[in-house]
Amino acid sequence: MSTNKPRTLSEWWFRTGRFAVSHAFLAVVALTMLLPFLWMVFASFKPLNEIQQFNLNPLPVNWQPSNYTDVLNNKDISFKRYYFNSVFVAAWVTLLTCFTSSLAAFAFARLRWPGRDHVFKLYLATMMIPGVVTMIPNYTLMVKMHLLDSYIGLIVPAAFSAFGTFLLRQFMLTIPPSLDEAATIDGASAWQVYWDVILPLARPGLIVLSIFTFMGNYGSFFWPLVLIKSEHLRTLPIGMLYFDTVYGRQTNLIMAASVMNILPLVILFILMQKYLVQGIQLGAVKG
Repeated sequence: MSTNKPRTLSEWWFRTGRFAVSHAFLAVVALTMLLPFLWMVFASFKPLNEIQQFNLNPLPVNWQPSNYTDVLNNKDISFKRYYFNSVFVAAWVTLLTCFTSSLAAFAFARLRWPGRDHVFKLYLATMMIPGVVTMIPNYTLMVKMHLLDSYIGLIVPAAFSAFGTFLLRQFMLTIPPSLDEAATIDGASAWQVYWDVILPLARPGLIVLSIFTFMGNYGSFFWPLVLIKSEHLRTLPIGMLYFDTVYGRQTNLIMAASVMNILPLVILFILMQKYLVQGIQLGAVKG
C-alpha cells in the first residue's frame, strides 16, 4: 500500500521547506495585490494632514471615522442619492437581463426551429462588436424615444446580453431532454416548461449571471456619463467624478467615498462566491 509520508528526515525537511517557500511566495503576491485596497481603507480613516505626510506606518495615528459621515451628510453632493441610483439601476438591469437571457437561452437550447444554430452564431457574433461602436446608435435611439436623462434610458439598453444568453444556454443544454418531453406529455405548454421545469434547474446559471451583471452595471461609467444630465439621476461612478472636482485634494474624503462605493461589490462577492465557482464549473460541462 502506497503512502505519501516522507521516508527519511531529509525528505521531510525538503517537503516542509518547499511547502513553506511556496506559501510564503503566494502570501507575498496576495499582499502585493491587497496593498492598494488596504491603503485606501486606512486612508479613509486618516485626517488629511496625516495622509499628506510621508509615513511608512499604514495605520492611522489619529483615527477619524467622521470622514464617512462628512461624505454622507455633505450638502454639495448627494452621495446617498448616487448610491440609490447605482443600486436601483443595477438591480433592474440584473433582473431584466436574467429574464431576457433565460428566454433567449430557452429558445436556443430547448426549442427546435429552422436555422436555430445559425441564428445563435450570429447572435454570439455581436459579442465581438465593441460597446463604443454601438454607443452612437443607442444614443440616437434614446433621443428618438425621448428617453434621455431617465432611468429607463439607463436600464433598457443594458437589459439584453448575448453573453448572458450564451451562459444560460450552456446550463440548459446539460438538463436532460426527457424532462421537457415528460412535461409536454402531461399537457404543459412551452411557457410552463420554461417557467416550471427549466428555469428552476438553471438557478446556478442565473445566480452567476446576476452576479456578473450587477457588478458590471454597478460600475458602469461611460453610458451614464453620456445619457444623464440631471444631478439627481447620477450614478456613483459619475458622482465620484464630481466628488473629486468639488473636494479637490481632500484625499481622506475621496477614499471614504471610494470604500463605500466598492463595499456592496465586496459583500456580494463574499456571499455569492460559492455559487459563482459552482456555476462556472457546471456551465463548462457541455458546449
